[in-house]
Amino acid sequence: MKNHIANILIFLIDLLSLISLFYLNRNFFDEQEIALKDFLFVIIPIIILFVYEKIYTLRYDFWQETYKILKSLILAYIIVMALLTLLKTSQDYSKFFISSYFFFCLLVMPIVKRIEKNILYSFAYFKKNVLLVGETTQIELLKKELQENWYLGMQLDNEAYDVVIISYKGMSLHVIDKTIAKYLDKKSAVYVIPYVTSIDFANSVIMDYSNIRLNTIQIENRLLLKRNIYVKYIFDYILALLLLPLFLFLHLLISTVISLESQGKILFKQYRLGKDNKHFICYKYRTMYEESDEILQSYLNKHPEEIAYYEEYHKYKNDPRITKIGKFLRASSLDELPQIINILKGEMSFVGPRPYMVNEAEKLGENRYFILKVKPGITGLWQVSGRNNVTFKQRNELEVWYIKNWSLWADLIILVKTLKVVFSKVGAK
Repeated sequence: MKNHIANILIFLIDLLSLISLFYLNRNFFDEQEIALKDFLFVIIPIIILFVYEKIYTLRYDFWQETYKILKSLILAYIIVMALLTLLKTSQDYSKFFISSYFFFCLLVMPIVKRIEKNILYSFAYFKKNVLLVGETTQIELLKKELQENWYLGMQLDNEAYDVVIISYKGMSLHVIDKTIAKYLDKKSAVYVIPYVTSIDFANSVIMDYSNIRLNTIQIENRLLLKRNIYVKYIFDYILALLLLPLFLFLHLLISTVISLESQGKILFKQYRLGKDNKHFICYKYRTMYEESDEILQSYLNKHPEEIAYYEEYHKYKNDPRITKIGKFLRASSLDELPQIINILKGEMSFVGPRPYMVNEAEKLGENRYFILKVKPGITGLWQVSGRNNVTFKQRNELEVWYIKNWSLWADLIILVKTLKVVFSKVGAK
């Protein structure tokens, strides 16, 4: 009952928000002659698509739900505009007013969802109770996620549970069937974690062969598909052009500060591994003193423990070569801003595996084929997944996962999360 009440409350808040946005939009553009009853043909398709995407029955992560909200709004906009054209009533409604309404919805509705769920799920009564069953490592990861991700509105409960999540890694086929049957007999909602964790099955297509009661799951190496390569290239190029005026302004400012603090070149240029194992010159702002080799050698002689740290993480815990402005540039990731030039030259992407140094090629091991098949990126999954706390091997695994499961939406999420990391200076030194 409590879950139904929570779903109804979320539905009513969404409906009220859509109606409120209508009045705000009407007042903003001074379109007082438009009545709410005449605008319901716009609001109703939005609600229907929200219901169709199961926003009021399933508890999604914020990013997955935001994707479904944006997709529903864009589709609703297309439907409304098509109806106006087909019914030949487009002259009776302001297309600009309708377009501005949907624009405001795209901006506001994800924020409304965060606020409403933050308030609603602050009450334990409205949370779903979850039972976790199966392999210990994955269960611990899930436990941490449910405890930290308030947006899901879930809490652990081994007795009075509403949902069962089964991690069947390590189980025999017989035990898997028996475990699923056991909990399906008690609850209608049972979720299973696939044994294969290197694939994001949310992007896969499930094919149904009803005559033999079997399914197949389509798996693609998504960033190696030509259509995706073209989409990513166009996105990178357009975004780079849009950011170019800001880059030129910041470049002038940063260059001045660097030259005032220490002598040397403004840009640091280094050969890195690019797509198809080709070498290219990667640009960064100089963040070290010119005599950096001598400074480092003297430091390592006094602190030999740094050598072991570098072997594991491929960076030093306290690097004496870095200038004062260099520390700020690295902490804010502004030192990588000149790589927009690499993007315009077609050598890099905004999001992708980090550009590895030439002498690191052999260290990539079996992942070398995947990582060097795509363009490196200014940011990536590694930067938003712990950065300094992630080992070299773990970074490789994250980048392979990104390549296999690429989507434009995932790139947008990583860019947003990168901004959060930059502003909070998480993991950067």
